Amino acid sequence: MKKNGFWYNAFHLYYDGFRQMTLGKTLWLIIGIKLFIMFAILKVFFFPNFLKQNAKDGNEAEFVATEFVERSTGE
Repeated sequence: MKKNGFWYNAFHLYYDGFRQMTLGKTLWLIIGIKLFIMFAILKVFFFPNFLKQNAKDGNEAEFVATEFVERSTGE
């Protein structure tokens, strides 16, 4: 394998950087936990699936089209 290739150098830049971190590992762990909470837990409780609740028999496209037309015309 070519030792001076772009991908090899880019990989080793990040590999060596993360390996030598001390405080940074803790900060990345906190960032990862916060992202998990935002995308996994909050999505379940605060962002319901409106298409599944309102569209009938798999007609999601028709539901979206009618909602779009009704909201754009102000009816």
